[in-house]
Amino acid sequence: MPAWPGIAGARFAVPARHGERGAALLTVLVMVTVLGLAASLAGQSLGALMQREREAELLWRGLQYRQAIASYYQVKHGAQQMYPPSLDDLLRDPRFPGVVRHLRRLYPDPMTGQEWEPVKDPAEKLIGVRSTSDLVPFQQAGFPRGLEALEGKSSYREWEFVFVPTQKTDTPTPAPTAPGSGRPSSGSSFEPRSPAPRTPSSGSSFEARPPASRPQPSAPGP
Repeated sequence: MPAWPGIAGARFAVPARHGERGAALLTVLVMVTVLGLAASLAGQSLGALMQREREAELLWRGLQYRQAIASYYQVKHGAQQMYPPSLDDLLRDPRFPGVVRHLRRLYPDPMTGQEWEPVKDPAEKLIGVRSTSDLVPFQQAGFPRGLEALEGKSSYREWEFVFVPTQKTDTPTPAPTAPGSGRPSSGSSFEPRSPAPRTPSSGSSFEARPPASRPQPSAPGP
């Protein structure tokens, strides 16, 4: 009979051990959940940081292509200005016998690591490039001068780095008008008016010359 108290004591100690194991398991599960959430947030922050860096690189490389296309276009070949047929023509301009480069090298799309998608005009000439990424850009405003069209876009695919030449308008010269009227005079020659006499300002070295003396008429004889 002396073994029964020990057996009974062991039976009473079993539930207490199960409770300790359950609490420890719950603590481990909570810690794993917290660590998983922290790792997820850290991964999202790291991904956003990498996307921002690639986005800044996208802007820089896109500007390089835009400036290279502008450099190619501004070279007059005869009496015409033209866009390049392809990106390879920016590395070596075929219009010159020697090596003329408008771009140092062909930079890949930093968002995808692949080639850019060319933007062409109706004549199939290259006027710009764009990315093929569908990610949403972080930057929505405050772009450099000439890239205002990138504001408010929903994907990098809509960021088109296009060169558009500015149109020069000639200002017509107005026809000469008759004095006292706002309409051009018909058949009359236009004569510019003599400038008004200058008034010497204080402290200037300009001195007005005295008027020339006119000869007085002689009196009639007797």
